[in-house]
Formats: sequence, C-alpha cells, structure tokens
Amino acid sequence: MEDKKIPECDYQADNAYMQQAIGEAREGIHLGHGGPFGTVIVKNGKILAKGHNMVLANHDATAHGEVTAIRKAGSILGTHDLSGCELYTTGEPCPMCLAACMWANIGKVYYGCTIADNEAIGFRDKVFDEKFGGRQGMEEYLMEVDRDACLKLFEEYNALEAEKY
Repeated sequence: MEDKKIPECDYQADNAYMQQAIGEAREGIHLGHGGPFGTVIVKNGKILAKGHNMVLANHDATAHGEVTAIRKAGSILGTHDLSGCELYTTGEPCPMCLAACMWANIGKVYYGCTIADNEAIGFRDKVFDEKFGGRQGMEEYLMEVDRDACLKLFEEYNALEAEKY
C-alpha cells in the first residue's frame, strides 16, 4: 500500500465479507485510485481475492473493483472459471461488471448500494443499464446486503476532495 494514511472507519457492515469490501474501497478512495467500489471474492468460506476501483490510478475505464478482483482471483486459481465463488461489492455492479461476473461463472453477487445510489454520487451505471435493458430476471443472482454501511462509504467518498469521474 502507498504511504498515505487511511483514516479509521467509524461504521461497520454486518456481513464480514462486505466489511472487507468496504475496507478495500476505502483504501482506493483515500489513495485516489478511483470510485468507492471495493470487492471481495469468496470461495469455500474464505476470501480468495480483493480488489477496488483502479480507474484513475491505471487510466483504465475497465479497472472497476469487480474486474480487478476477478483478475486477481483468476490468477490465484490459474483459471478463468470462478465456479463456486461468490462476490461481495460495495455498489451494485454496472453492466460491464455484471457481465464479467457471469463470464467468470461467479455463482452469486452481493452488493451494498444500488444502481440508483451509484447515480446519486455521479456514476452513469443507470444510463448503461437502460441501454442494455435493465435487471429483469436477475433477482436470484443479485442480492442486496449492508446497504446502510455502504451508503456511509459513499458519503465518505463524496466528502473527499478527490478527482471524480
């Protein structure tokens, strides 16, 4: 990690994996790497990989938290097939990340903040979602968890004087 000090967190998620995702997101926002999106991938009850939004740090529009974590998990396992894994992320995945989760065969996605919450802090997920036809039929695949804690993360992000995109 870079030398910049990450302040103590004064809020807590109920789910331990989501708390880890929040911690990952907090690291990213305080280091100026990108938006408040942290992800953990879990297999057999153990965290396999973590990632956070690296769009600004990498100058890469595809370096979202979910994609960063999927790339790490695939490298760790030596395969593109993440069957048997679950993904926890602080914001409901954008269409690109949702498709990446499905291509990786991730069994279930747990998210904190919704697409509407992402939009409220300036992200364009809803626009792309509408172009791709929405989220109908995804109720069994996508599960909201710990929204209140993730909304506090989004508030923390909004309070920072950081580059927004």
